[in-house]
Amino acid sequence: MIRISLEEGVQILRLDRPEKKNALTGAMYTDLADALEAGNTDPDIRCHLICGHPEVFTAGNDIGDFLQYAGKVAVADTPVVRFLRALVRTEKPLVASVDGLAIGVGTTLLMHCDMVFASPRAFIRSPFVDLGLVPEAGSSLLGPQLMGHARAFELLCLGNPLTAEKAERLGLVNEIVEDNVDETALNCANQIASKPPEAMALSRKLLKGDTGALSERVEEEIRIFADRLTAPETIAAFQAFMSKKKA
Repeated sequence: MIRISLEEGVQILRLDRPEKKNALTGAMYTDLADALEAGNTDPDIRCHLICGHPEVFTAGNDIGDFLQYAGKVAVADTPVVRFLRALVRTEKPLVASVDGLAIGVGTTLLMHCDMVFASPRAFIRSPFVDLGLVPEAGSSLLGPQLMGHARAFELLCLGNPLTAEKAERLGLVNEIVEDNVDETALNCANQIASKPPEAMALSRKLLKGDTGALSERVEEEIRIFADRLTAPETIAAFQAFMSKKKA
């Protein structure tokens, strides 16, 4: 589930499924999308903070849950895709607190954040190609912009993990926090929320620039991702992954 609270202008979105390493279900994606979309029109929400639990931010998609959704509706209509679109359209600043695993979408959503704080045990990885898939959330565009082609290839195509230290060097993480990363992230979110909201929104929009190309890339990734789900090598990779989980 997603635990949602509003404290002094900060909407806290806590991923709360620790028994499954915070793997995201369709219902959780729906809650996240609802919250981000609400922030665009609610003046009481001045900043979003996404966090998880000690040692786990999120293990990414719950693959079994996703395949159930994908089998019933077009991929473009799934809750995860609604969440990805909401990320692009989010108008309020977004802060993340990462402790432990940040896998798949747990990595790519960080590229949309304005501030990212990580504990020393953060483990950032995107195994899309290993599953016969392609990067999502616009990461195929944002990754090279953020860290250069070679480093983005290493993360998004090779699937090599990033430590907190390496992620900080590459610009994916703002600060490594030794103790209580959530508190530090919340303090930052409170600082953002305390500033003049219109000036903050306009300044963020200037920094982000035109998001048209990003929206187009997200849609292109969605189309390719959907096609890949029926590719023989993807089916084989998913079967191997699910067998390994059951073992």
